[in-house]
Amino acid sequence: MVWGGTVTQCKERDSARLIHVPVGECQWDTVHRVKTPWARTRAKRTTPTAVPPQVEKLRRRLRKSEEQLQKTRAQRDRLRARLDRDREELEVLRAFTLDVFPGVEVPDRVAEVVEAVRRERLSFLSEDLLRSLVVCVREIEQTGREGLIIEAGAARGGSAIVMAAAKAPEREMRVYDVFGMIPPPGEGDGEDVHERYATIVSGKAGAPDGELYYGYREDLLGEVTESFARHGVAVDESNVRLVEGLFADTITGDEPVALAHLDGDWYESTMTCLERIAPRLVPGGRIVLDDYFHWSGCRTAVDEYFADRPGFRLEMRARVHVVREADA
Repeated sequence: MVWGGTVTQCKERDSARLIHVPVGECQWDTVHRVKTPWARTRAKRTTPTAVPPQVEKLRRRLRKSEEQLQKTRAQRDRLRARLDRDREELEVLRAFTLDVFPGVEVPDRVAEVVEAVRRERLSFLSEDLLRSLVVCVREIEQTGREGLIIEAGAARGGSAIVMAAAKAPEREMRVYDVFGMIPPPGEGDGEDVHERYATIVSGKAGAPDGELYYGYREDLLGEVTESFARHGVAVDESNVRLVEGLFADTITGDEPVALAHLDGDWYESTMTCLERIAPRLVPGGRIVLDDYFHWSGCRTAVDEYFADRPGFRLEMRARVHVVREADA
């Protein structure tokens, strides 16, 4: 090859082939493997040196770390699969615990109310969970246990309507709710709760089958009042009081409580309910906690309140039940 200018000839070491290169620029010819004196000098300068022991040691450590990482990932995947299986089994076991009092039946007229409430999407609870609440109400009526029925956190009123339909007309029932936008969570709530609240206030919260989320409704109290009447338990005729406001402002009094259904979601609201209702439970009375398995704040409040507190029994059912011991 010729690069221009004065040329000379460099002879290959392995053959008699001659090539033309610029004077003083003889070097490796990548095609014909020609090595000139200048190229030999440069080759000596660029000959790779041995890898330092420290570098080789680091490489070995890196390979071991990568192998360990692969093993850890495989173990993680196995644990996740096992956790998923355990969760599925737990849900099956919880389903078997819905029948709190096997000998107590759901009256036909109340079963019809349950179906109607579900049909109108007035509750987030399943039919089985609503029937379980009915059974709890029927049990306190059959045993003659004294005390109020309380629901704290009514949403659109579905579960409260079902409980009102199941109780005796003369037993007083109180339903507490802000009947509007849910209050914000606090420091006692986890990230899951704060993320959920952010979704709610952003206007993106959903409801069953595309219904408008209850917190966005303009006159929720009026809607709930009408729903009670439509399903045969008008509040002014069924000894039911709908109490509007924050739990901290409205849950007062010292009357005995036979049954309470708590659906307060967050830490502060749940703790307020427990502090003001649990001491009033009659022996054999119970609290049904709707959110223990769903929201971290509720779970934390329950665990803190009943830690080392004698006189109460926690039953881990499809919903957590707290029962006041008879000898408390």
